[in-house]
Amino acid sequence: MVVLSVKPLFIILVVFLSLVLAIVLLLPPSPFSQTVLSSNLTLGTSDIWSVRRMVEWRPCKWWLQGHLSALPLENNGYIRVDCYGGLNQMRRDLCDGVGIARLLNATLVLPKFEVAAYWNESSGFADVYDVEYFIQQMNGFIKVVKELPPEIASKEPFRVDCSKRKGQFDYIETVLPSLLEHHYISITPAMSQRRDRYALYAKASLCQACYSALRLTRSLENKASELLEAIPKPFLSLHLRFEPDMVAYSQCEYSGLSPSSVKAIEAARGDRKPWTGELAHVWRKRGKCPLTPNETAFILQSLSIPTDTNIYLAAGDGLMEIEGLTSVYTNVVTKSSLLSDEDFTSMHGNTKAALDYYVSINSDSYVATYFGNMDKMVAAMRAFKGLYKTLFLSRRAFAEFTSQGFSGKDLMQALWKAHLDDYVMGRGSALPDCFCEFKL
Repeated sequence: MVVLSVKPLFIILVVFLSLVLAIVLLLPPSPFSQTVLSSNLTLGTSDIWSVRRMVEWRPCKWWLQGHLSALPLENNGYIRVDCYGGLNQMRRDLCDGVGIARLLNATLVLPKFEVAAYWNESSGFADVYDVEYFIQQMNGFIKVVKELPPEIASKEPFRVDCSKRKGQFDYIETVLPSLLEHHYISITPAMSQRRDRYALYAKASLCQACYSALRLTRSLENKASELLEAIPKPFLSLHLRFEPDMVAYSQCEYSGLSPSSVKAIEAARGDRKPWTGELAHVWRKRGKCPLTPNETAFILQSLSIPTDTNIYLAAGDGLMEIEGLTSVYTNVVTKSSLLSDEDFTSMHGNTKAALDYYVSINSDSYVATYFGNMDKMVAAMRAFKGLYKTLFLSRRAFAEFTSQGFSGKDLMQALWKAHLDDYVMGRGSALPDCFCEFKL
């Protein structure tokens, strides 16, 4: 019979537990555990901006440290990027197009901004952006020309369909042959690019174009600067999306809207009918329904943002139900209230969008009710400038909590915690293509 001594076993157990405790104490705390702790802050103790962030997104060193490889002496031809939609969508197309052109070792022709009646638009690239500055800033990243050689200038570019091209090898295998054959092609990049599959020199060109090379024309920048100066300080720029076309596109139904709003939405719907029954419930819980101005005001209050905050409303024409916001937040200003009637009525869609963009990247804080092209661009540029008071309101969290029956203070507390975690972890504050995570 074997008899074990209790004392040695006890000593071994104590030593083992001591080692485990030492390892736990020496390990850095996990972001998750810190986020949970931060969420225990209660509503009303401070506003959302007072909370210490754990993660920030900063421009990646591989982009800022300079050109990764010299431009080849010979190129494969010329590429023009044809851009469609609103200003920020066209800006996104241009950024992607620059990366593709560098990937294919092509010379970039100044992009073409398509005239769009829907956007009340007629301005081109040179009407919005400083061409000389763009060419200068892209020097070494990619060659840009204002004019084509005489033997090509008289020709229209060969149109290449890029709607299904997303990664490096897609373009090399299917677009490069057309470039080599025709020497001058036009492209519109697909909406969902796999930029992570680009070579670093192509990504660097894209990043440089997006965040360093696009400067407004002098006259437009002066107008934007005047607008910025006229806004009471400090201020929050709020990108609110509740226009008829936006609501119609979402296929969401709303109760309690004014007759004029209902009529405008119905006129914009066309064949796109709203979801009904259980599908409507699921759709809303997935965060697909735009926040109303009233819902936006409620969430801002949940984030302890004072109701006397100066707010610049960065929004398009036709915003509905605005009283739901201004009845709570009374210090709201808009472009139309700060600019002269003559200035405002003479502006096209791109000009107005450029003003909103300029004000938003220079505001003390920025809040968006959507995650569209403007919001992504503004958030990234604010990160580039070192401005981190940026937040995207969660339509999904609002829908989820309200569907569970939350209301009043309970709903406010739940929304506070949901948005606090997003802000602390820097979620959505910059796109990962050109920015790298930096833990504080």
